Amino acid sequence: MFNISNRYLYILLLATYSFFNILLIDGDRLFVFEINMAYLFLTIFANVILVWEANRLIQVADILRKPFNRLNINHLIINFIYSFICCLLISLISVFIIFEILSHPFQNFYVNFKLAVGFTFRINLFLNCVNAIVFYVNRYSATKVEALRFQKQYAEAKFDALKNQVNPHFLFNSFNVLSTLVYKDQDNAIEFINQMSKVYRYVLKHQDEKLVNLREELDFIDAYIYLLKIRFQEKIDFDIQLSGDLESHFIAPVTLQILLENAIKHNEISKSNPLLIKIYNSIDNNYIIIGNSVKPKSDKYIDSTFVGLKNIKARYQFISNKSIEINFNEREFIVKIPLLQMLEHESINS
Repeated sequence: MFNISNRYLYILLLATYSFFNILLIDGDRLFVFEINMAYLFLTIFANVILVWEANRLIQVADILRKPFNRLNINHLIINFIYSFICCLLISLISVFIIFEILSHPFQNFYVNFKLAVGFTFRINLFLNCVNAIVFYVNRYSATKVEALRFQKQYAEAKFDALKNQVNPHFLFNSFNVLSTLVYKDQDNAIEFINQMSKVYRYVLKHQDEKLVNLREELDFIDAYIYLLKIRFQEKIDFDIQLSGDLESHFIAPVTLQILLENAIKHNEISKSNPLLIKIYNSIDNNYIIIGNSVKPKSDKYIDSTFVGLKNIKARYQFISNKSIEINFNEREFIVKIPLLQMLEHESINS
């Protein structure tokens, strides 16, 4: 507080206020004898500036606080103790100078010294109170900023953890399919490896991003769907109908993959009951919609906590004020994923 810019302007204003305060309340009784108004103002101004500057120097002088380090005393109290001593010295010097200038007899020195001490103490108390208020307001603001920083770090760490929750079973199942293809159909095995590399290349490339271009996500999904079709063949079918400007929209990476994996995980997939998955955009082009036919698995031990959906919800709560929409009935399960625009992408990934 004592190092603020234009501090001398504040010192002048405080001295002026104190001057008129003394005139209106006490007359010129900063001294017990008559004194010229100019001398009175200069004395008040000198005392104010000396008290202010003494506090400023005390505030930046760490060496003064070293003797108190082991006592764990608040540095505001330590500063006030030092400023109290400075006030005594300032009062003593100012009264001595006035007596010398006016050639006034020293028999009234003690009484005038007490009046000067009372004035400098009031100024010092006022300044230290303001300084304490500024100190605690700044500490509160710094604490709040620090709390927000930790909150952001926690949210980003949580987001990264959510983003990395790509179902590990996918890798296991893919290698199972690949081991079969190697013996039965080497050409398809090579293509399977190519598509599988696209999938993991995409995951690695965008693992640190919060949003990706929708076109890139769809290219990734094309490779992923190829792997699923090789794995399930006629047991799964896809109906993809997308239109409009896909390049100008953005989506959280791997969102569609999680939804496809979620549909496979919770539904029966067989020749007699093939799983149908639809991917299309809304009429207003603000959502991409993923729907699948519903045929719940009969296995009572299957995990039905829908971790994938909770994952996506949490990610969109972090990156956008838009939320996903879920609708379902006995025949179809539908998830609407909001598409974000370029400005949102730039602000989120910056």
